[in-house]
Amino acid sequence: MDNVSVVIIFSLSGINETVNYRVTLFTFTLLYYCVILFVNISLIMIIILDENLHEPMYIFLCSFCINGLYGTTGFYPKFLLDLLSSSQEISYSGCLFQAFIMYSFACSDLSILAVMAYDRYLAICRPLHYHSLMTKRRLSQLVCFSWLTPFCIFSINVLLTSKLKLCGSKIEKLFCVNWIIVKLACPDTDTVSNSVIAYATIFIYVSHGFFIIWTYMHLIKKCVRSTEDRAKFMQTCVPHLVSLNTFLVAIVFDLMFMRFGSRDLPQSFQNFIAIEFLLIPPVMNPLIYGFKLTKIRNRILGLVYIKRKLTRKK
Repeated sequence: MDNVSVVIIFSLSGINETVNYRVTLFTFTLLYYCVILFVNISLIMIIILDENLHEPMYIFLCSFCINGLYGTTGFYPKFLLDLLSSSQEISYSGCLFQAFIMYSFACSDLSILAVMAYDRYLAICRPLHYHSLMTKRRLSQLVCFSWLTPFCIFSINVLLTSKLKLCGSKIEKLFCVNWIIVKLACPDTDTVSNSVIAYATIFIYVSHGFFIIWTYMHLIKKCVRSTEDRAKFMQTCVPHLVSLNTFLVAIVFDLMFMRFGSRDLPQSFQNFIAIEFLLIPPVMNPLIYGFKLTKIRNRILGLVYIKRKLTRKK
């Protein structure tokens, strides 16, 4: 570690190997970020503007897309600036803020997936009680839960991290992560509180995972008995399962590599693992839901048909 008494600026070393092809990488990254913005904003606007889509499942999906925009905006603009800059640095406060966004984005995704699983459980396993249980008030509570829980947890995480005395300023990633900042703490610094909160966070979100497994055990059991429920499961639950599996694979790979991975691997491979959860889910989720859910697909096809009709008239 560097002998740093007061850290004001962090250096991000994950981008060092991109010197020879930064312009190309900048172009493709900018185009990809534009795609993320387009597909997510399009789906959000379709859901907001179409009153037929003002149902719990679509509102949760809208929240899912908003969270995708939130997380990617915490990474891509800074990354694009770094590609154009000769030195990749970030202020201490900026680093903590980015770490907060990255973690809260990832955990909000899991929380939203959990409430979406609960919604599907009620819709398929308890259809007669669905509207009495999934009221507007309950819907608001679930949306608030999926956003406020990670925000509160990681506010505490970042607050505790901000009080640590650091003896290093080099972050070997493309972006700031709370765990990496904690690892830069001086040897004599007490990090017990950070560890306790970290394990508590892991427990909370592992519980989310078990809850999702529990709901799908009931969903599969119910759908095996009925052809109608099986069709509903294939239409509404399969996109959810694909999103869940993609998210879990991306996050678990990153967390495992961050703690146990070898630093002998190529930097480009390390970078891909680190940003996988910012690359695949934000584009894949709106596309899967857009094409799989009938109401949204019909709405998109309707808009395309109207556009073609207007073009022919001109």
